[in-house]
Amino acid sequence: MQRALGLLIGLALAATVVDGTSIPTPSSLGSDVFLLYNNDLDQTTAALHHGALLISAPRANQAAANACKAVGEALLPVNQTFFNDDLVPLLRYQVFQGNFPSSQQFWVANKGATCQVVNAKGVVSSSKNCSGALPALCTQSAGFRANATDATSLTVHSEDLDITGFRDQTSFRFFGIRYANPPTRWEYATPYTGNKTVDARSYGSVCVQNFIGTTVGSEDCLFLNVWTPFLPGPNSTTALKPVMFFIHGGAYMEESGNDPNFDGGSLVSRGDVVVVTINYRLSTIGFLALDDGKTNGNYGFADMFLALDWVRDHIAAFGGDKDRITVFGQSAGATATHAMLASPKAVGKFAGAIIQSNLAGANAAKPYSLYYTIPEETSLLANPVIAEAGCNATGTDPLECLRGVDARVLVNLPTIVNVLVVDGTYLNVTQVPINGSGPVANVELLMGVMRDDGVAFTTYPNTTNLTQALIDADLNPAVVGNPLFPEPTGSNATLNVFNVTERVTSDVEFRCLDQATIYSGVTHDLFKSVWFYEFNRSYQLTDYNPNAPVCEAPVTPDHPYGDPDAEYFKCHAGELYYVFGSLDQPFRDDKDLPFEQRIVDIWSSFARTYNPNPDPKFLAARGFTDIAKHLAKEGKWEPVTKANLHSKPMRELQWDSFMTPFGMQEQCDFLGYPLTYYE
Repeated sequence: MQRALGLLIGLALAATVVDGTSIPTPSSLGSDVFLLYNNDLDQTTAALHHGALLISAPRANQAAANACKAVGEALLPVNQTFFNDDLVPLLRYQVFQGNFPSSQQFWVANKGATCQVVNAKGVVSSSKNCSGALPALCTQSAGFRANATDATSLTVHSEDLDITGFRDQTSFRFFGIRYANPPTRWEYATPYTGNKTVDARSYGSVCVQNFIGTTVGSEDCLFLNVWTPFLPGPNSTTALKPVMFFIHGGAYMEESGNDPNFDGGSLVSRGDVVVVTINYRLSTIGFLALDDGKTNGNYGFADMFLALDWVRDHIAAFGGDKDRITVFGQSAGATATHAMLASPKAVGKFAGAIIQSNLAGANAAKPYSLYYTIPEETSLLANPVIAEAGCNATGTDPLECLRGVDARVLVNLPTIVNVLVVDGTYLNVTQVPINGSGPVANVELLMGVMRDDGVAFTTYPNTTNLTQALIDADLNPAVVGNPLFPEPTGSNATLNVFNVTERVTSDVEFRCLDQATIYSGVTHDLFKSVWFYEFNRSYQLTDYNPNAPVCEAPVTPDHPYGDPDAEYFKCHAGELYYVFGSLDQPFRDDKDLPFEQRIVDIWSSFARTYNPNPDPKFLAARGFTDIAKHLAKEGKWEPVTKANLHSKPMRELQWDSFMTPFGMQEQCDFLGYPLTYYE
């Protein structure tokens, strides 16, 4: 009774006021607040699905109805189809987590004057004691990816910040949170010290960039976004969730954490994790270094650490566990994650890493894994920028001159700076010491490549002469006639040539040295666990489709949107829809949706347990029975160990996944990038 009274008193606490409107908080509700949504990732039917809010602190029936009203909802009406199909697995999972006993009952909408309850099995019954203290199940009227309204808003308190976000059907969402003060150009950003009342219901500006031919954004862009499935109340005893901290790609010159392809709602609602995406300074604004003793570069890289520090300080208020952060990134985001492994600034700040399509090796990949010194970067990139900006006149201070150049001009110059450098603070090595010669973050590691990552990094040939095409692409012409690199004999001669040039590019810029990284890391016992994959099913992003249409599954009469079982290039970024569960294109076949479900389950499993094999008990509790059956049929994904390095250490991720040897290893040996490259 004393606890119930205390919770009722908590309901009377003042809610946060934003723009003159009262917004509820977990403290004003006196409770943890869970957003329950049984996400099958089918966006074509998302509008037909509904979730529920769970206000977990026990209270009497009328107080439960008042709590629902405080968040703009009502006690959940009894709908037998919804209760059986969606609510039961959601409540069963709460029991599986240990948040409630299996016998727990929850208040739902009354039937006339009769109070009603539902148990974790979905059985609805009348309650003779309306004054009994039970958790409340409330309606959840916010739509799928709906915009914020006052009725769907909720405020969290962290340290001295009051941060107001909102909910949609899948998650609580907090957008455009400043993690740093507006930065000064070519100075390291400082932690946020501004207004303590933060309205996080719309995205902040992207960082200034040329995005697909259009210059957008501003220099005041250091924002992050948070998606979460639950918000802890005062004195919460609910276990905090693992955190997935995403660093976007885009060659350090474009993209942002605001991209709807990176919406965290699916990972959150299906995977039971907290997701964070960030903006960081890009292009010359983010990475210029000068050999002047003060302009040391890596400003965008430093932004990532500042965002990570903010997350560690505040993520508990959003239900996240600062000691279970997995940093993950794709392309340039993968190279940043990889570089973090060697950064002294990263020590102890994250527990896991997922590195998707890390650039390493020759040509365009070289500076992303073999970092320039500041004098090298100045000579190769900064000096051309200075000249192109008209800041190279005798007697001119180049830095002060560049400070006066409009940012939109700088990101559109013929030369830009988009590389990491050895600055002595954020990076003090020319490459990650994967051979054990220096300290590397001792974390759990998941890493892999797209089968044809190189498609985006080599130009489609304008010749049918393979030797000439290889020379034009700055690739080794010695592969001509080599049986390791057969040239197809199809009717499209330039496509035949491209098959070889992209394959060699995939090897020398991605596959070979990523595999060598895994080999050396395992050999030297650098990581707590290591998992490696090759992605062999893809769905190309609509706004990133290199050398179109080769990255798209071929259209046939039976497959008007493409046949993914036919041969096509599995290109760079082709896994992102699957990883984020954000596929909103027409399904090409009956495997696209379940494959997307499996990948979300695998990625989020790694974040929860550091094992990409989802726990069968987790899958059973969530009701993901079809996925469980398919994963069981495929067999387990095995970690890379010393015992299997030379047998089958790699997971081929496709419809029927399997363990297999490292890919194209004979080719890598021939090209000068053997598994022992780093030894």
